[in-house]
Amino acid sequence: MSKGLPKRSEDYSLWYNELVKKADLAENSPVRGCMVIKPYGYSIWEKMQAQLDKMFKETGHVNAYFPLFIPKSYLSKEATHVEGFAKECAVVTHYRLKNSEDGKGVVVDPDAKLEEELIVRPTSETVIWSTYKNWIQSYRDLPLLVNQWANVVRWEMRTRLFLRTTEFLWQEGHTAHSSKEEAIAETVQMMNIYAQFAEEHMALPVVRGVKSENERFAGAEDTYCIEAMMQDGKALQAGTSHFLGQNFAKAFDVKFATKEGGLEYVWGTSWGASTRLMGALIMAHSDDNGLVLPPKLAPIQVVIVPIYKTEEELSKISEKTNEIMIKLRSKGISVKFDNRDTYKPGWKFAEYELKGVPVRIAMGPRDLENNSVEIARRDTLTKETVNLSEIVIEEYISRLMDTIQDTIYTKALNFREEMTTEVNTWEEFEKLIEEKGGFLSAHWDGTNETEEKIKELTKATIRCIPLERKEESGKCILSGNPSKGRVYFARAY
Repeated sequence: MSKGLPKRSEDYSLWYNELVKKADLAENSPVRGCMVIKPYGYSIWEKMQAQLDKMFKETGHVNAYFPLFIPKSYLSKEATHVEGFAKECAVVTHYRLKNSEDGKGVVVDPDAKLEEELIVRPTSETVIWSTYKNWIQSYRDLPLLVNQWANVVRWEMRTRLFLRTTEFLWQEGHTAHSSKEEAIAETVQMMNIYAQFAEEHMALPVVRGVKSENERFAGAEDTYCIEAMMQDGKALQAGTSHFLGQNFAKAFDVKFATKEGGLEYVWGTSWGASTRLMGALIMAHSDDNGLVLPPKLAPIQVVIVPIYKTEEELSKISEKTNEIMIKLRSKGISVKFDNRDTYKPGWKFAEYELKGVPVRIAMGPRDLENNSVEIARRDTLTKETVNLSEIVIEEYISRLMDTIQDTIYTKALNFREEMTTEVNTWEEFEKLIEEKGGFLSAHWDGTNETEEKIKELTKATIRCIPLERKEESGKCILSGNPSKGRVYFARAY
């Protein structure tokens, strides 16, 4: 098959868009700004979802579901929250349609105006905290550790598949606690779970940090985040965890009776990761030949392609490959046998390379005779012929999966290190953000004004204040005012 992909070096944005479509991950929908996630793309999301869900439940969280629609008045109760989301909200004003007078369609029935408009959820803090008021009375009801898998709508004018769409899929956790310390511990724990998932399953190295006040979630006292580096030198926020303090508890009057007999507001957190992770997965690892998927998230980890001319040859190869598949599946390895006679082996090789299948096994009549197979790795594009008499195939492939996972991670980590630069002058900052990109580690005076000015001049934002940064005195990269330490700047998605 002809992949027809642009080169990353020539047009990274076009390469990304074409890869998403040609690899059958997603496509634009009839609704402007929304997407159709195709079966292959959705199967990757399902693997992400399943692993994250498992990690959430292992830390005591349970799933629930809350309404898609939120009364407009709810958003007004937390001032910072409504200010942060007001311009992105989709609003439902009527509850009924009627046939048009000319009989050529339907129109909104003007007599069916809602008494109070409904907001299509951009996030669920307000509707969930209004519910928590009924669920929480005593310290015995805490902590409340709830997650939901849902879709949300945030009106977007400039969209890109997976990275920024009007509607997207995500999970949002919302927890309530009896103390500030417990809520902060929860916030940090969830950031670390996102980081563990990104590094161990997505093979994506991330920087753990705290957002600046300007970049903080609307309504939060602190936002913890993980930031990743894409191959074009731009950063991508891969997950956030918010310490809400008592802001939403006060807005919705959520109090609990303490052990001592007092009455206090609860402490809250929220945290989320979305289908934006799909974009991160694609941009961090893939190449000019197509997707490169870490084995832990690949829907098909091994594909077996028979090479034959006659039905008799196919029958014999099928019998042998069936034995291999049984052994691989016994190790939990997902494997597909592609015996379609409508495509030639070369076309299939190109298809699975485009779709990022980690390992391809090919077997023809000569291989059958020699009791061997050809094994090709997607990450390195290398091939080798292996004698089946000399290996235990399921152990061999299992180890190879681990090797590929580690190799992809190491490559991404090395790239991030190459794209992280310490800068000490404004001239150097301007030059590097334009010519090299990546993370620029620089001193900042801690003011919103300086942060906004840097963004205005360079389109670079503070991605995070790294948790592992060293406290060191210095001078702000722009203002020259005193600084307590370095932060990470980058242009970002």
